[in-house]
Amino acid sequence: MSLDPRWTFRAAEIDQVMARLSSPAWAARSNAHIIGKTRVGCALLTSTDRLFTGCNVEHRFRSHDVHAEVNAISSMIAGGDKVIAFLLVVAERERFTPCGACMDWIMEFAAQPCFVGFQGAPDGPFTVYTTDQLMPFYPH
Repeated sequence: MSLDPRWTFRAAEIDQVMARLSSPAWAARSNAHIIGKTRVGCALLTSTDRLFTGCNVEHRFRSHDVHAEVNAISSMIAGGDKVIAFLLVVAERERFTPCGACMDWIMEFAAQPCFVGFQGAPDGPFTVYTTDQLMPFYPH
């Protein structure tokens, strides 16, 4: 299935896609290699309906850390896809959005619109934004 880049979705449909991404994102999170306290997982769905995951991989020289979002995007590119339609980040935190560097990576490959969600517990609710809400002045 190929998703039309001009699509429109109702809130319930977006939650259904986020629910589809939840288990793979939490499974990826369980593989995180951390030095700090926060394990992060990410699952994304491409415009061709392919799913990719990633987790944070931290390094003792912190400038070499790989964030879960970038890990998932790199897997997507290595897998031959290039357009993110939905992305879910999971971490046991009350609030969370991708950092600015991760948002640059997301925006590089984001469909318009692209939905970015967060879930703080495996059965918890989703908080979902569009990329334009998270970075309203990004130069497309």
